[in-house]
Amino acid sequence: MDSSEAEASTHSERKEDTVPSTSNLSGQGEEGPKSEKASLKRKSRKPTNAKSKKQKKARVSRPAQLGYTVHQGEDMLLVISSTTSQYDGSAWTPQKKGSKKKKLTKRKLKGNQIKKKKTVCAKPKPANDPVTKTEEDVALFVPQKAMDHRWGQSLPEEVLINIFQMVVVQDGAVPFLCRVGRVCRLWNVAASSPVLWRDVTVGFCWIAPGKNQLPKTQKKIKDTVNWLAENRFSQLRDFSLCHWTKNVNHAVEVVSQFCPQLRSLKLSYCTGLTVGAFQSLGLHCRSLQSINFQYSEFQVEGLLEYLEHHGSQIKQIWFTHGLKNDRLLTAISRGHCPDLELLEINTKLDSKDCELSVYIQALQMACPKLKTFRMLNVRPLHKTTRSGADSAAGFPLLEELCIATTSYSYMTDKDLLDILFSSTKLRVLDLRGCSRITPSGLATLPCLELECLFWGQYFSSHVGLSSLKKGLHVVTQKWSQTLQQLDIANQLFTEEDLEIAMSYLAGTTEADTLRSLNLSGTRITPSALRSVISQMTALSYLNLSCCRYLPRGIKRIYRGQEDIRQLLEKL
Repeated sequence: MDSSEAEASTHSERKEDTVPSTSNLSGQGEEGPKSEKASLKRKSRKPTNAKSKKQKKARVSRPAQLGYTVHQGEDMLLVISSTTSQYDGSAWTPQKKGSKKKKLTKRKLKGNQIKKKKTVCAKPKPANDPVTKTEEDVALFVPQKAMDHRWGQSLPEEVLINIFQMVVVQDGAVPFLCRVGRVCRLWNVAASSPVLWRDVTVGFCWIAPGKNQLPKTQKKIKDTVNWLAENRFSQLRDFSLCHWTKNVNHAVEVVSQFCPQLRSLKLSYCTGLTVGAFQSLGLHCRSLQSINFQYSEFQVEGLLEYLEHHGSQIKQIWFTHGLKNDRLLTAISRGHCPDLELLEINTKLDSKDCELSVYIQALQMACPKLKTFRMLNVRPLHKTTRSGADSAAGFPLLEELCIATTSYSYMTDKDLLDILFSSTKLRVLDLRGCSRITPSGLATLPCLELECLFWGQYFSSHVGLSSLKKGLHVVTQKWSQTLQQLDIANQLFTEEDLEIAMSYLAGTTEADTLRSLNLSGTRITPSALRSVISQMTALSYLNLSCCRYLPRGIKRIYRGQEDIRQLLEKL
């Protein structure tokens, strides 16, 4: 045995001498059997070495790789692509040159090794069997592939629609539904559900500064609007366009033709709406109730003609104050919109011409169902008709009146009473900037269940010149049981008057309704503040900035009940 092993080792060291040794098996006497034994041992050792090498590869336990990777595209989308066999050879995992050839050579080598295993009668060890481990690894990856690639396809369509509905409510239908519709067929079917396309807001495409849209781009925009209107907008109810400077007329006409259930149309910072679009709305949209054209440019003649023929179906109107747009208020006062419930007129903050002539009596007769009347940053000039105030019935259903402005206002107690003399259901009263309104004028109003009173003086040049006021306790005494929000910022009431007013609010222990209190810039004292905070446990917002009679450490805004409780401990 020692001599044969020595000869086998010498043959393994000398690779070039192995061929002639096998060829001289029949010519020599004693060297022939020895060379045969060595060659057999060499053959028997080769498969065992291959097995050992394979065993070393099989023993390496690698962690299970994830079946997906996250990539970020150019349009800021996160694309989830699989790294398993479904996307092998795709754009995400490019193949290297010669990979197929390498795979073929490996398969050939494996076949040759298997053939050699069959010829050699060597018993493999059961503990070091590499085949069983590879089968286990394959078995582990099979369910993972099914979970990674087909989880979205196995969801019911109703569940997908509910999930999409949550996203649509938060982020809007466009462009979310357009993107998820490209994932797979099931998602496309769910995203095309008309229920998800009832409220759509379309913003304009971004253009580099100083550049215009090319004709090809405009044609693509028109084709997209046409396709959406024909295939997705069958149940559209609320439609909005934002920052459109071109193709506005085309979009409104197409939407009006294919959306008979349209109820609301909003154009924000848009230009180019002509008479033809209003005529199309009158012919096809019999359910249209709300029109919002704030900060947009349009042909006023077209809207006036529309209100003259179809104003009876309109219940809500928003528009921006301007020389031409003020004709809309005149048309409404003539009775073109008898069922109007909301009227809002606003203007930009930097606008210089904010005066608006309002015939209150004519408006009260033309719109008896008005519930919300807002004039934001507009100085209304109250004018009366020749027939007198007795011919008007007021606004008996009015619930919100807003005359807020960032500058001075001409509104007096008499003007306010002429508007609200029959408004017993008023809930919200916004008089910010109306420095001529007095507490006695508010006390004479017929509304007894006011919930929100905004009476702060903001950005007014007359705040510092105003003298001290009295009578706030009359206001808090009247509405102490119903007030939820009170704003008297920069109102110069005396310390004694504020203390009495806060005591009336604190005395309503049965109805703890106050949620927000703004005392910024007032003469509130620590004792008056302590009385109202200790009793109003539902108070969640408190503004004490710029209060000169309070310590420096507590002059700030408090949000949350816990924050206000800590303030009470400091007082």
